[in-house]
Amino acid sequence: MTTASPIPPAPPSEKAEQPRRSGIRDGDLDPELRGRGERITVFGYVLIPLLALAAAVPFAWGWALTWTDIIIGAVFYVIGGLGITVGFHRYFTHGSFKADRPLRIALAVAGTMAFEGSVIKWVADHRRHHKYADHEGDPHSPWRFGDDWRSVAKGLYYAHMGWLYLDDRKTSLRRFAPDLLKDPDIARIDRLAGPIFMFSMFAPAAIGGLVTMSWWGALTAFFWAGLVRLALQQHVTWSVNSICHTIGEENFEVRDRSRNVWWLAVPSFGESWHNLHHADPTCARHGVLKGQIDISARVIWIFEKLGWATKVRWPDAERLNAKMVGPA
Repeated sequence: MTTASPIPPAPPSEKAEQPRRSGIRDGDLDPELRGRGERITVFGYVLIPLLALAAAVPFAWGWALTWTDIIIGAVFYVIGGLGITVGFHRYFTHGSFKADRPLRIALAVAGTMAFEGSVIKWVADHRRHHKYADHEGDPHSPWRFGDDWRSVAKGLYYAHMGWLYLDDRKTSLRRFAPDLLKDPDIARIDRLAGPIFMFSMFAPAAIGGLVTMSWWGALTAFFWAGLVRLALQQHVTWSVNSICHTIGEENFEVRDRSRNVWWLAVPSFGESWHNLHHADPTCARHGVLKGQIDISARVIWIFEKLGWATKVRWPDAERLNAKMVGPA
């Protein structure tokens, strides 16, 4: 059985390279003022588009948006979201558990349906992120330009989505994901990413058309359960890159700026408990403190009970206490 492995060691020429902070200047501003400015920038960046989308819902309800669209969109959102969080992230990137072959294939397909890139590319980028987190070499740190509000605004865009086409250092798949390149099942799914993307986008339209027996039902399902659902899913995932490295609580000691953002916990299926994740990357549960909802961890627990997942790396109390810096 093929499973995810840790990031392989760098070649000798790259090992000598010491990560450096990129554009991070902690003493430039008063901490209180800096924190307030960062929060204002983040909330403006995130809430304005979400409010615009929410405002469109009552106008569209009943003629361009129906319960059929919402249900189809929710089902596809859950499949793609858990494919990313449980599959691409906790399993393939960090090896938080071992999966049998059917589950491994299902997780790779489900994650690809989220339209966030092929499985091998996604995993390689994320392993690179952890190697250089918020230092030079991190593909999507929001701090690469500095920490005044203008630099944070620019960095948020870059970390959120700009890095996808502006990053001038492409991630080496052979260096960061050699295990997946050698896995025939995963390599095949990686090559089929295009057809899987198309299925994820257009299957809701087909389902909506069949349920309503109308072209209009197909069109509204394509818009809400296809396009809007994919856009929402992508932005929630990208928010972990940008927002969860900008604001939030720090409960565990880390070498970067990863933080916990509670209001993203449910839509991200627990990924926004990001501070613990960077403190203990292979842990299968990210929301380890009281009241921290982690849907992905519960799904992994179900897989374990069904016998589909084994050797799950659950939190170790002694290790967590050693890393804790904030109140539980």
